[in-house]
Amino acid sequence: MSWGQSLSPEGPSSGFHVAGLGCPGSGGCVIRVLIVEDERRISAYVRRGLEEQGYAVDAVFTGKDALYWASSTPYDLILLDILLPELNGLAVCRELRRRGSRVPILMLTARGMVDDRVAGLDAGADDYLVKPFSLKELLARMRALTRRADSGDGQPVLAVADLMMDTTTRRVSRAGREFAYCRLCWVFRHCC
Repeated sequence: MSWGQSLSPEGPSSGFHVAGLGCPGSGGCVIRVLIVEDERRISAYVRRGLEEQGYAVDAVFTGKDALYWASSTPYDLILLDILLPELNGLAVCRELRRRGSRVPILMLTARGMVDDRVAGLDAGADDYLVKPFSLKELLARMRALTRRADSGDGQPVLAVADLMMDTTTRRVSRAGREFAYCRLCWVFRHCC
Protein backbone atom coordinates (compact mmCIF):
# COMPACT_ATOMS: atom_id res chain seq x y z
CA MET A 1 0.00 0.00 0.00
CA SER A 2 1.37 3.42 -0.88
CA TRP A 3 1.44 6.39 1.50
CA GLY A 4 -1.81 8.29 1.46
CA GLN A 5 -3.77 5.47 -0.11
CA SER A 6 -7.16 5.18 1.53
CA LEU A 7 -7.93 2.04 3.44
CA SER A 8 -11.22 0.39 2.68
CA PRO A 9 -13.55 -0.72 5.47
CA GLU A 10 -12.87 -4.36 4.60
CA GLY A 11 -10.33 -4.71 7.39
CA PRO A 12 -7.16 -3.40 8.94
CA SER A 13 -3.69 -3.68 7.59
CA SER A 14 -1.55 -6.21 9.34
CA GLY A 15 0.86 -4.72 11.83
CA PHE A 16 4.38 -5.88 12.27
CA HIS A 17 6.68 -6.37 15.21
CA VAL A 18 10.03 -4.82 15.97
CA ALA A 19 11.52 -6.03 19.24
CA GLY A 20 12.18 -3.32 21.78
CA LEU A 21 10.85 -0.41 19.76
CA GLY A 22 7.71 1.61 20.34
CA CYS A 23 6.79 -0.23 23.54
CA PRO A 24 7.30 1.64 26.76
CA GLY A 25 9.58 -0.38 29.02
CA SER A 26 9.31 -3.63 27.12
CA GLY A 27 11.30 -5.85 24.91
CA GLY A 28 8.82 -6.62 22.21
CA CYS A 29 5.12 -5.86 22.18
CA VAL A 30 3.22 -4.26 19.33
CA ILE A 31 1.11 -1.20 20.01
CA ARG A 32 -1.73 -0.84 17.52
CA VAL A 33 -2.61 2.75 16.56
CA LEU A 34 -5.44 4.18 14.47
CA ILE A 35 -4.66 7.51 12.78
CA VAL A 36 -7.74 9.52 11.85
CA GLU A 37 -6.51 12.44 9.73
CA ASP A 38 -8.04 13.77 6.51
CA GLU A 39 -4.85 15.53 5.39
CA ARG A 40 -3.13 12.65 3.63
CA ARG A 41 0.38 14.13 3.77
CA ILE A 42 0.16 14.56 7.54
CA SER A 43 -1.32 11.08 7.90
CA ALA A 44 1.51 9.58 5.81
CA TYR A 45 4.16 11.48 7.80
CA VAL A 46 2.79 10.32 11.15
CA ARG A 47 2.23 6.78 9.91
CA ARG A 48 5.77 6.49 8.57
CA GLY A 49 7.24 7.86 11.82
CA LEU A 50 5.22 5.45 13.96
CA GLU A 51 5.96 2.43 11.79
CA GLU A 52 9.68 3.23 11.97
CA GLN A 53 9.32 2.98 15.75
CA GLY A 54 7.61 -0.42 15.54
CA TYR A 55 3.98 0.59 15.93
CA ALA A 56 1.28 -1.23 13.96
CA VAL A 57 -0.64 1.55 12.23
CA ASP A 58 -3.92 1.84 10.37
CA ALA A 59 -5.03 5.15 8.84
CA VAL A 60 -8.46 6.41 7.86
CA PHE A 61 -9.54 9.78 6.53
CA THR A 62 -13.16 10.33 7.64
CA GLY A 63 -15.08 10.33 10.89
CA LYS A 64 -17.40 7.57 9.69
CA ASP A 65 -14.47 5.31 8.83
CA ALA A 66 -12.95 6.08 12.24
CA LEU A 67 -16.05 4.79 14.02
CA TYR A 68 -16.14 1.67 11.85
CA TRP A 69 -12.48 0.80 12.35
CA ALA A 70 -12.42 1.67 16.06
CA SER A 71 -15.43 -0.58 16.57
CA SER A 72 -14.07 -3.52 14.58
CA THR A 73 -10.38 -3.57 15.56
CA PRO A 74 -8.82 -3.51 19.05
CA TYR A 75 -6.56 -0.45 19.13
CA ASP A 76 -4.23 0.58 21.92
CA LEU A 77 -4.39 4.25 20.93
CA ILE A 78 -6.29 6.54 18.55
CA LEU A 79 -4.80 9.74 17.07
CA LEU A 80 -7.81 11.85 16.11
CA ASP A 81 -8.05 15.08 14.12
CA ILE A 82 -11.05 17.35 14.78
CA LEU A 83 -11.73 18.75 11.31
CA LEU A 84 -12.82 15.62 9.44
CA PRO A 85 -15.26 15.00 6.60
CA GLU A 86 -18.59 13.27 7.28
CA LEU A 87 -18.30 13.41 11.08
CA ASN A 88 -15.96 15.67 13.04
CA GLY A 89 -13.44 14.36 15.56
CA LEU A 90 -15.35 15.68 18.58
CA ALA A 91 -18.44 13.71 17.52
CA VAL A 92 -16.30 10.62 16.87
CA CYS A 93 -14.73 10.91 20.32
CA ARG A 94 -18.11 11.39 22.04
CA GLU A 95 -19.59 8.42 20.18
CA LEU A 96 -16.69 6.12 21.05
CA ARG A 97 -17.03 7.06 24.73
CA ARG A 98 -20.82 6.63 24.56
CA ARG A 99 -20.22 3.09 23.23
CA GLY A 100 -18.00 2.39 26.23
CA SER A 101 -14.62 2.53 24.48
CA ARG A 102 -11.77 3.13 26.92
CA VAL A 103 -9.01 3.26 24.31
CA PRO A 104 -6.81 6.33 24.86
CA ILE A 105 -7.55 9.12 22.38
CA LEU A 106 -5.03 11.83 21.54
CA MET A 107 -6.50 14.75 19.60
CA LEU A 108 -3.98 15.84 16.97
CA THR A 109 -5.35 19.00 15.42
CA ALA A 110 -4.67 22.51 14.15
CA ARG A 111 -7.31 23.93 16.50
CA GLY A 112 -5.20 25.27 19.34
CA MET A 113 -7.31 27.80 21.22
CA VAL A 114 -7.99 27.07 24.88
CA ASP A 115 -11.70 26.55 24.16
CA ASP A 116 -10.83 24.03 21.43
CA ARG A 117 -8.57 22.05 23.78
CA VAL A 118 -11.21 22.10 26.52
CA ALA A 119 -13.87 20.92 24.04
CA GLY A 120 -11.64 18.04 22.93
CA LEU A 121 -10.87 16.93 26.47
CA ASP A 122 -14.51 17.32 27.52
CA ALA A 123 -15.56 15.19 24.53
CA GLY A 124 -13.52 12.35 26.02
CA ALA A 125 -10.00 12.78 24.66
CA ASP A 126 -7.16 11.84 26.98
CA ASP A 127 -4.64 14.30 25.54
CA TYR A 128 -4.47 17.09 22.98
CA LEU A 129 -1.56 18.10 20.72
CA VAL A 130 -1.67 21.11 18.40
CA LYS A 131 -0.26 21.08 14.86
CA PRO A 132 2.44 21.73 13.89
CA PHE A 133 3.98 19.27 16.33
CA SER A 134 7.24 17.46 16.90
CA LEU A 135 7.18 13.71 16.19
CA LYS A 136 9.41 13.33 19.26
CA GLU A 137 6.76 14.97 21.47
CA LEU A 138 3.98 12.93 19.84
CA LEU A 139 5.87 9.70 20.60
CA ALA A 140 6.42 10.77 24.22
CA ARG A 141 2.73 11.55 24.67
CA MET A 142 1.79 8.22 23.09
CA ARG A 143 4.12 6.36 25.46
CA ALA A 144 2.56 8.15 28.43
CA LEU A 145 -0.97 7.32 27.30
CA THR A 146 -0.26 3.66 26.61
CA ARG A 147 1.65 3.39 29.89
CA ARG A 148 -1.42 4.67 31.75
CA ALA A 149 -3.71 2.35 29.80
CA ASP A 150 -1.44 -0.64 30.49
CA SER A 151 -1.59 -0.02 34.21
CA GLY A 152 -5.23 -1.15 34.21
CA ASP A 153 -7.66 -0.33 36.99
CA GLY A 154 -5.16 -0.11 39.81
CA GLN A 155 -4.35 -3.83 39.66
CA PRO A 156 -0.93 -4.05 38.05
CA VAL A 157 -0.50 -7.80 38.74
CA LEU A 158 -2.77 -10.33 37.07
CA ALA A 159 -2.69 -13.79 38.57
CA VAL A 160 -4.17 -17.17 37.71
CA ALA A 161 -3.03 -20.07 39.89
CA ASP A 162 0.81 -19.84 39.87
CA LEU A 163 0.98 -17.67 36.71
CA MET A 164 1.61 -13.95 37.43
CA MET A 165 1.84 -11.05 34.98
CA ASP A 166 2.86 -7.57 36.11
CA THR A 167 1.22 -5.19 33.62
CA THR A 168 3.45 -2.30 34.70
CA THR A 169 6.85 -3.96 34.35
CA ARG A 170 5.58 -6.52 31.81
CA ARG A 171 7.20 -9.41 33.62
CA VAL A 172 5.68 -12.86 33.70
CA SER A 173 6.46 -15.63 36.16
CA ARG A 174 5.16 -19.11 36.79
CA ALA A 175 5.73 -20.88 40.09
CA GLY A 176 8.12 -18.08 41.02
CA ARG A 177 10.28 -18.51 37.91
CA GLU A 178 10.42 -15.46 35.64
CA PHE A 179 10.41 -15.90 31.88
CA ALA A 180 10.15 -13.72 28.78
CA TYR A 181 6.61 -13.34 27.67
CA CYS A 182 5.51 -13.03 24.09
CA ARG A 183 3.07 -10.96 22.15
CA LEU A 184 0.45 -13.63 22.82
CA CYS A 185 0.19 -12.49 26.44
CA TRP A 186 -1.00 -9.08 25.32
CA VAL A 187 -3.31 -10.55 22.70
CA PHE A 188 -5.08 -12.38 25.53
CA ARG A 189 -5.33 -9.17 27.52
CA HIS A 190 -6.75 -7.11 24.67
CA CYS A 191 -8.89 -9.68 22.89
CA CYS A 192 -10.31 -11.92 25.60
